[in-house]
Amino acid sequence: MPQYKHTSLTIFFLALALSLTACATSKTVTPDMLPSWNDNSSKQQIIDFVRTVSDPNDAGFVAPGKRIATFDNDGTLWSEKPGYFQLLFIFDRVKAMAADHPEWKTTQPFQAVLENDIAAVKAAGEQGLLEMALATHSGMSTDEFADIVNNWLATAKHPTTGKAYNEMVYQPMLELLDYLRSNDFKVFIVSGGGMEFMRPWTEATYGIPPDQVVGSSMETSYEFRDNEGVLMHLPELHFIDDKATKPVAINRFIGQRPILAVGNSDGDFEMLEWTTSGAGKRLGILIHHTDSVREWAYDRDSSEGRLIRGLDEADNKGWLIVDMARDWRQIFPQQ
Repeated sequence: MPQYKHTSLTIFFLALALSLTACATSKTVTPDMLPSWNDNSSKQQIIDFVRTVSDPNDAGFVAPGKRIATFDNDGTLWSEKPGYFQLLFIFDRVKAMAADHPEWKTTQPFQAVLENDIAAVKAAGEQGLLEMALATHSGMSTDEFADIVNNWLATAKHPTTGKAYNEMVYQPMLELLDYLRSNDFKVFIVSGGGMEFMRPWTEATYGIPPDQVVGSSMETSYEFRDNEGVLMHLPELHFIDDKATKPVAINRFIGQRPILAVGNSDGDFEMLEWTTSGAGKRLGILIHHTDSVREWAYDRDSSEGRLIRGLDEADNKGWLIVDMARDWRQIFPQQ
């Protein structure tokens, strides 16, 4: 074979190898930021939304400073059965404080808690629960209350799973929070739960600092004692952050209409409605509890996380309903 043919073949194969190498190295491998989500339309809708608002060349682009996302907490970021976790915390506080309040043995709804009479507790209604919350959350400084909350989370166990309460968070939602932050979203909790109850632990659990937590709150007063300024919890309600007051609270504490809102109940309806009715690209998400095996299945008839209006109107409003049984490969961390 003539020498030039050897040279031509060598050049051909060298060029082919270089071409294949270039193709391999030019292909960008995008890591899956949502590995606990099943690869279906729900996951893709979230990814498409984030890509759209993050792409400066897309008509739906949103500047980073306006990429605000709000999340409910109970039933959205962590579980809420057999009762809201703050309610279970209140029950434990009533029992822990009972020795200093002998009158509670004959005073409802405290008596019902001490006797483990859940039916009587429920019969006391919201007013009874509020009374217990004010009694068990007041008379101490904000720092003292934060220590009580953190000690409870470190020792209390969920009555059904035996897990610590802050282990009953949703792995897919932790991934979603990280995914949004990696795309320059600022993420807030906007919850009907107590702001003072959530702020001590949300940063360690969700990566959401205290100044990005909005919730129901008690009145506080300033005192200077023992050469230190302290804020004291008062037995008075300041604000309930639920339903139509959620947009009010967002405006008051955040100052911007979100472009993404995530909830799980009709208590979140107005937050999603206000978010998605604004101009530009927006997304509302409802977490639908459908997995009775790995978590709980409930919606319309539940005393926690009741979801009626959201189910009925989600399609017309263009909201994404995330079906836990269908859309989540994993529910809790280390499951």
